[in-house]
Amino acid sequence: MFGRIGAMELVIIFSIALLIFGPAKLPEMGKSIGRAINEFKGQANKISEDVKISDEPQKDEKKQS
Repeated sequence: MFGRIGAMELVIIFSIALLIFGPAKLPEMGKSIGRAINEFKGQANKISEDVKISDEPQKDEKKQS
């Protein structure tokens, strides 16, 4: 994910966030962003598994035909 973002860019982004939100809000925002990313990944995995399960009967039907 961070392969294209260099260290200098990360420092600049962090500095701007620090100026905008202040040092007291940054840990809280980091936790919120982390929770949101985890929730998104969990839902994406669930959808992916549901799609795999729904595709399996279609493969069996093609073999029988």
